[in-house]
Amino acid sequence: MNSTRRNFIQSSVIGTAGLGLGIASTTEVSAANRPETVEPETSVDVEVLVVGGGTAGTIAAIQAGRAGARVLLLERNSQLGGTMTTGGVAFPGLFDAWGKQVIAGIGWELVKECVALDEGQLPDFAKVPQRHWHNQVYINQFLYAILAEEKCADAGVEIAYYEFPQSVTKLDDGWQVDCVGFGTRRRVRCQQIIDCTGGAEVVGLLGLPRLREQERQPGSFLFMLGEAHEPGRNQIHRLYVHGADSTNSRTATVANLTGRKSILQKVRQEQKRLMHLQPETGFRESYRIEGETLITVGDYTSGRVFNDAICYAFYPVDLHTKSGVKPQPLKPGKVPTIPLRALVPKGSRNLMVAGRCVSSDRLANSGLRVQASCMGMGQAAGVAAALAAKQATTPLEVPLREIHDLLRSHDAIIPGDA
Repeated sequence: MNSTRRNFIQSSVIGTAGLGLGIASTTEVSAANRPETVEPETSVDVEVLVVGGGTAGTIAAIQAGRAGARVLLLERNSQLGGTMTTGGVAFPGLFDAWGKQVIAGIGWELVKECVALDEGQLPDFAKVPQRHWHNQVYINQFLYAILAEEKCADAGVEIAYYEFPQSVTKLDDGWQVDCVGFGTRRRVRCQQIIDCTGGAEVVGLLGLPRLREQERQPGSFLFMLGEAHEPGRNQIHRLYVHGADSTNSRTATVANLTGRKSILQKVRQEQKRLMHLQPETGFRESYRIEGETLITVGDYTSGRVFNDAICYAFYPVDLHTKSGVKPQPLKPGKVPTIPLRALVPKGSRNLMVAGRCVSSDRLANSGLRVQASCMGMGQAAGVAAALAAKQATTPLEVPLREIHDLLRSHDAIIPGDA
């Protein structure tokens, strides 16, 4: 640093100190880039490719890595967590039903550690709440994102941010996925793909059938006016964005611009400070796959135990409309299950989904799409894909008993277990 610049900084510090102002502290760290990271083209061979690092994809990748698979996690945004972090819906649920925990495993491990590190509180699952949302867990969205990265690293999962698939080609022994990011072209060869994009984008690239309504549920843009938002302690103000559509970059852009414009109007009208603003709309609904099994609302509300159930789900039927939402609680004792075959696109091999794009009708999906259920699906998909890669087969040909056993060894709760 030259003497002129040093003197300028010193005088600036003295000047602001005299005014009672402070300069934020600065710490430093070095990013150790490998030589190959500056090359525009790269290729990688893995056993499991997880596309989408949101609620389900993060857990799927960690689970597959812990099961011994080589895993690449592809995420087009800048952090993990999806709806909980970028969307800001940082109060996941539901992990419990009727006085007992029904979803645990890696997702719950991550939530618990996040709450503990933030000195927060967990609900008492032994008590049946009067309203379902009383047992949703408040988490610090910023901590969650970086804890998820740490767990990926510990599991040997490689993360590729700012990248997304452009084409998917079937090979004799798996897949070739050509991806793009700014300054990067990546070719991935893998044995198994888990599509956790929310709208089953990989399934769409392959031309496999997907389901979608003519009208989507409104999205929510989360913000805070007039008072500080305390992550892990309170909920944020929500703005319904009607017509919000995450089908592609253009429709998502429209939703985000619409939401931000309305929030700016609120700032001017209410004359309150804008204290917090999430970077994008939280989307509730997009494409769903047509799977080997389709979960109907009758299956969901009756608590049907599928013969290939891999996790529980629990939440009211929760369809949002222009007139708002009136949750339809499940009857006492009813706990829905999710079958493995609902995670497999019909007629496909070496391909699974997890998250809100699970094969289901619209009303069932309105309850299935919440975070705890997506975590359970993600963990099951991670196990099935890792075992399929190890056995050089497809997930539905892996013995269900082996999937259940491996899930149990990673603390998941299997439907039917005492």
